[in-house]
Amino acid sequence: MTATQNQSTDKKYLDTKMVVKVYGPTYASPKRVLACLIEKEIEFETVDVDLFKGEHKEPEFLKLQPFGSVPVIQDGDYTLYESRAIIRYLAEKYKEQGTELLGKTIEEKGLVEQWLEVEAHNFHPPLYNLVINILFAPLMGAPSDQKVIEESDKKLEKVLDVYEERLSNSKYLAGDFFSLADLSHLPFGHYLVNQTGRGNLVRERKHVSAWWDDISNRPSWKKVLQQYKYPV
Repeated sequence: MTATQNQSTDKKYLDTKMVVKVYGPTYASPKRVLACLIEKEIEFETVDVDLFKGEHKEPEFLKLQPFGSVPVIQDGDYTLYESRAIIRYLAEKYKEQGTELLGKTIEEKGLVEQWLEVEAHNFHPPLYNLVINILFAPLMGAPSDQKVIEESDKKLEKVLDVYEERLSNSKYLAGDFFSLADLSHLPFGHYLVNQTGRGNLVRERKHVSAWWDDISNRPSWKKVLQQYKYPV
């Protein structure tokens, strides 16, 4: 693995090596992809994209991701964006190597998909609102919306109550095996536990707390945090 820090904008977007190239590694959603790559033992390199400087709106980047967000990957001549789509693709294409992240039976795969959807549609939205209003709004000189914060707190508490029930009967979300369903929680779960002042939402729930300690201490996630620091 190598981290590329090209000075030339034009060179930044050239595919020069036949390894998976990941754009925007310091931000939360790309870390979902990085953790997956490490779990699957896939060689990769990274390309910095500074959102604060507007590099995600440059014409060359918009050719890769027309909506101007990260992550984007290039796997040879194949380009893909949206982090959850990317991790599904990587886990399937490289299923013969590294950690099995999709499940082995059709039933296991169904549960992995179910909890990936739960993460995307129930866990992520209120937590994203908290991160934006608590961490990023002050950084950008914008006011935090206290009503949104209060509503998001309540929504997230209800979601985590469901997780507590599930994890009281299962070591991981999809069963007794670590999967994409668990991995997908790492980037914003890190914000929740460590940076929003709401770690108690996890720690007050015995099984959620044990699950978080398990998945956040995986060597892959530790390596991501060591090599690619969060911007905030």
